[in-house]
Amino acid sequence: MQTNLADFIKGTREGDEAEAILRACVHCGFCTATCPTYQLLGDELDGPRGRIYLMKQVLEGAQVTRKTQIHLDRCLTCRNCETTCPSGVKYGRLVDIGRKVVEDRVQRPLGERIKRTVLKEALPRKWLFTPAFRAGQLFRPLLSPKLQDKLPRTKSAGQWPSRAHARKMLVLEGCVQPAMAPNINSATARVLDAVGVQLVMAPKAGCCGAVRYHMNDQEGGLADMRRNIDAWWPMVEQVEAIVMTASGCGVTVKEYGHLLEHDSAYAAKAKRISEMTRDLSEILPEFETELTARFAGKVGPRVAFHPPCTLQHGQQIRGKVEGVLRACGVDVKLCADNHLCCGSAGTYSVLQPELATELRDKKLANLHATRPEVIVSANIGCVTHLQSGTDTPVSHWIELIDQALKTA
Repeated sequence: MQTNLADFIKGTREGDEAEAILRACVHCGFCTATCPTYQLLGDELDGPRGRIYLMKQVLEGAQVTRKTQIHLDRCLTCRNCETTCPSGVKYGRLVDIGRKVVEDRVQRPLGERIKRTVLKEALPRKWLFTPAFRAGQLFRPLLSPKLQDKLPRTKSAGQWPSRAHARKMLVLEGCVQPAMAPNINSATARVLDAVGVQLVMAPKAGCCGAVRYHMNDQEGGLADMRRNIDAWWPMVEQVEAIVMTASGCGVTVKEYGHLLEHDSAYAAKAKRISEMTRDLSEILPEFETELTARFAGKVGPRVAFHPPCTLQHGQQIRGKVEGVLRACGVDVKLCADNHLCCGSAGTYSVLQPELATELRDKKLANLHATRPEVIVSANIGCVTHLQSGTDTPVSHWIELIDQALKTA
């Protein structure tokens, strides 16, 4: 794709990156076949190829309109198009750059500005989100069904293991997960403890930076990333990996090295942190033999696994969760169109509720077709979003293994 960037971005770090991405696109349109919003809306401008054209025009200096902003907002950033693209177009990075340029030039309606400000200021701050979430749960019966959907009933975290082990790994506590699903990290700690690994947390670490960064507050997102690096750095030599139990956080932390490569004070540290970061599904296959022996052929419930987009498209990890679950005796199935997004996509389900609900219901119909007793995923957003549309229990996959350990 030929480009002629406007002076405002030409020669900048973002401009050079965007130009390289644009020139990789060959207009083939393979991406439209796997784009969830294009499948729903049938509009070229609501698919990756159309959005690339819109961003190209913006970066070349064309007038930026509210219409362009709406089409970019409708993108889930699921990155399914990246998996499909034969030319390796890094669409996710391009849309981050393009959205920020549009955000700076188009004023949103007041209601949108308020909603987005609340989300990007409240969600990353655990000290603010947790009491607000608990207050919402307290008054849950008085709230509308849509608000109740965003306030799932939480499971007790249980006991964190007290044994010390020679092998140690760090875990990101996260921002909303400790309030909404405190059992996920505790279950992870118990499972790793059972195979001789101690899971530790850095108290000053928090939001991975994805919430603010992907809502066009990129400086705020980078500040969150730097804070995590500062919190983790004193422990880097004491641990062998940084474990992510939310795939949405994992894909972001793995990109710290790239996102902070321009920062001389943090570039080397960010690169090291990204290299150390592993999704939980990358850690446990090492222990499959031990887990198999421990469960001794125990047959678990019939399970449907929904692989989050941040796992299968963002991190390009496929098959590992299913492998670990099968090693533990779980009858796990993938549903039809398992590559498509469930509609959660971070804050998307709040900002684009109609599209998100339609995608959720399509996903649940396919998941229910496998006749599961339990649905599992690997990201807190997907778990919460899917649970809002079904009576079938939805949980994180590590909770299944933790529960089985208690009964093995």
